[in-house]
Amino acid sequence: MELILDRVTKHYGKIIACDRISLTLRQGVYGLLGANGAGKTTIMRMMCGILAPTAGTIRFNGIDVGHDDYRDALGYLPQDFGYYPEFSARDFMLYLATLKGLPKSRAKEKTRELLELVSLEKEAKKKIKTFSGGMKQRLGIAQSLLNDPKILILDEPTAGLDPKERIRFRNMIARLGSDRIVLLSTHIVSDVEHIADTILVMKDGQLIHQGTLNHILQPIKEKVWECTVSQSEAAVLSEKYPVINLRQENTRVLLRLISETKPCDLAVSAQATLEDLYLYYFSEVSEG
Repeated sequence: MELILDRVTKHYGKIIACDRISLTLRQGVYGLLGANGAGKTTIMRMMCGILAPTAGTIRFNGIDVGHDDYRDALGYLPQDFGYYPEFSARDFMLYLATLKGLPKSRAKEKTRELLELVSLEKEAKKKIKTFSGGMKQRLGIAQSLLNDPKILILDEPTAGLDPKERIRFRNMIARLGSDRIVLLSTHIVSDVEHIADTILVMKDGQLIHQGTLNHILQPIKEKVWECTVSQSEAAVLSEKYPVINLRQENTRVLLRLISETKPCDLAVSAQATLEDLYLYYFSEVSEG
């Protein structure tokens, strides 16, 4: 099972949204990280056949993204999930199952199974317009699984979920990745850190890093520091180094920052995390 992107590029006039991205995805969970405008949604929409690449190809097991067999293997939750507010959750799922070509008996079975999976079985007959944001998002996750896809693409799937729901979702995605390709993008770094087998980092339309968590963290290992300093010294250090976290402690300030060398006498080395890496690449301050 392989989803292969070969030099995929997307231009909007003179703006390059995605720049010659080559990538091979196999069974497992992939987490896509990047700031707004990095090109995450663009690449995901091209992988779903919604946008046509300006150049390059996307194929799943040799099948081109534009082919019906490719779409049959695909499940997608867009960032802005559309729904019919007057429909009940059950009727909405049955409607989408019909559009995806599921037989009536199978549609009913999958609807019941998936609403239970996302803990909406008790709300199955309620109108979607009465749902909270988190409930709508769970319904969106359920509909993306209706055709038992081999490729599951989720754009900001944990938006609107409370911490308990996010943990349930992470466990579900980990299970789903055992027999399919799952790609999710999110701004919630901890979600990626907990469930992704492979992490992909995009910046300015390019894929700048990919690998396991340990591999991805290599560029900042032994470069993360913490120190408690005066407010004036904190201001100086904040100008000079990428600051990951800043917390006021009475009259002093606790800083977590990234530096090639020890930034001040009081600094102690700290263990690098994925959030450190994310803020390092996407903060406005560069070391120097």
